Amino acid sequence: MSLTYTRIDSPVGPLLLVGDEGGLRQILFVNGRYSARPDPAWKEHPAAFAETIRQLRAYFAGELEDFDLPLAPEGTPFQLEVWRRLRDIPYGGTISYGELARRIKNPKASRAVGLANGSNPIPIIIPCHRVIGSNGKLTGYGGGLPIKEKLLALEQRQLRLL
Repeated sequence: MSLTYTRIDSPVGPLLLVGDEGGLRQILFVNGRYSARPDPAWKEHPAAFAETIRQLRAYFAGELEDFDLPLAPEGTPFQLEVWRRLRDIPYGGTISYGELARRIKNPKASRAVGLANGSNPIPIIIPCHRVIGSNGKLTGYGGGLPIKEKLLALEQRQLRLL
């Protein structure tokens, strides 16, 4: 399957959307911790992401709490389980890495959960920003802590992004 992509502007900076026939595979922060650029093998195809863009805009406007998109993240079975459980965290809520480890029935795996969380290829839609330190403090985020803070404020109705 060949990958397609498009780039969109968003209230948290430019995003690169990557997918194929199986669904959305990645959301990359163009100005994030690791500068993202399209792979030369990818084909630009904005129309393929029309529904993803519509839902992201509704989310940023505070009008959408649950995404309904075909997702196709690639990872280990452990990572896939962590990412699946991230989608169970309610909009506006947060949990700790330790709590997420307990939810996957592996209470001693909070570090491994943190690594899987940090490897999430579809941030925002798979809401890794909802995981915080056990002390209530914000911890790392691929797009940077200011973006994590904005996303949490949006979901707690403290901020409008659009």
